[in-house]
Amino acid sequence: MNPRIYFPILVLIIGSLMASGCGKESKDEHTTEKHETGHEVVTLTKKSASDIGLILFIAKMVPLTGVLTAPAKVLPNQDLEAQVGSLVQGRVHQVFAKVGDYVKAGQTLLTVEGLDVGTIKAGFLKAKATLEYTKTNYERQKKLFDEKIGSQKALLESQFEYEKALAEYKAEDKRIHSVGLDDEDVTNEKIGEEHTSGTLPIKSHIDGVVVERNVVIGQFVDATTNAFKVINTNSVWVDGQIYEKDLAKISQKTSVVFTTTTYPSEKFNGRIIYIGQTVDEQSRTITVRAEFSNSHNKLKPQMFGELKIPLSTGVKGIMIPVEAVVKETGQEYVFIQTSDTTTPNGGQAFEKRIVITGTIADTMIEIKEGLKKGETVVSKGVFYLKSELKKDELSGDEH
Repeated sequence: MNPRIYFPILVLIIGSLMASGCGKESKDEHTTEKHETGHEVVTLTKKSASDIGLILFIAKMVPLTGVLTAPAKVLPNQDLEAQVGSLVQGRVHQVFAKVGDYVKAGQTLLTVEGLDVGTIKAGFLKAKATLEYTKTNYERQKKLFDEKIGSQKALLESQFEYEKALAEYKAEDKRIHSVGLDDEDVTNEKIGEEHTSGTLPIKSHIDGVVVERNVVIGQFVDATTNAFKVINTNSVWVDGQIYEKDLAKISQKTSVVFTTTTYPSEKFNGRIIYIGQTVDEQSRTITVRAEFSNSHNKLKPQMFGELKIPLSTGVKGIMIPVEAVVKETGQEYVFIQTSDTTTPNGGQAFEKRIVITGTIADTMIEIKEGLKKGETVVSKGVFYLKSELKKDELSGDEH
């Protein structure tokens, strides 16, 4: 054969063999394909698995330990919160408190003057005077009767008048207490002070801090007016939100911990007092309420943080290492060693499987859906398998 013709043919043959060899070497390193289930599968040679330090983990059903972390918000303890206002119509005469003031139970926050106030006080004073008169008369008639000087008729009449006056006095006493007055508020006033007798002191129901003031001098108020809001933050509530799928993992009779970025090095201890009975339609969460002692007043209403709830004993789940789970584009997946793990070239096949995760406990994470007990997942080397999938996706896009 003519050397000029033979040499180019030889070069082509050698080049073809080299290309074929290189393709085979690449094929031996890894391949990706669609499994018969429709899932993507990556195949590695023994050498590749050794080079990346591949480590496998068998999924196990184990008791769940650790804590459930839920976003949470501090709220006032409603048992230590009070709205203060007048039950009688009138105008604000004086105001003695402002927002931020610490007040005591029974302390006067404002006074209201009005005709109804004078009428209520006058009715009480009249009933009190009548009671004192009839009581004195009854006691006198009883003494006369015992000494056989007075008549039984006079005694019975005085007794009737006394009991009638007593009933009227009790009714008036309840009336003044119902509007926030004490006996002393009425009886200590001097006779003839008409202006004072028409003034009603409005008092705080609890010890606490004034957080709202909604009145000014001269303002008309009635039973619908909330003049002040007072809260006591020695105890607060913290409401956390957990997903409905986690409801069975917690117990109402348990202690919890609240943390907030406001105090990054501190943990606040409390206890669960209520677990919600309804699920929010939008977020699919349930409210978990805990009560916290707050004697130093560090926790402020509307402060955000996290509620850490211990998991109940006896709850089990499928657990795998956290590093085995890949989070990408709103999905989570793992690589599972398929049943036909041995390939013709001695390699191993790994299937990409979408999963739904649950509770995280230290370095382990719960798999709620997508994985069965006893299946083998890749716990180390996941990043390499993910990269190989991406390579083939990009290669497919180019073609």
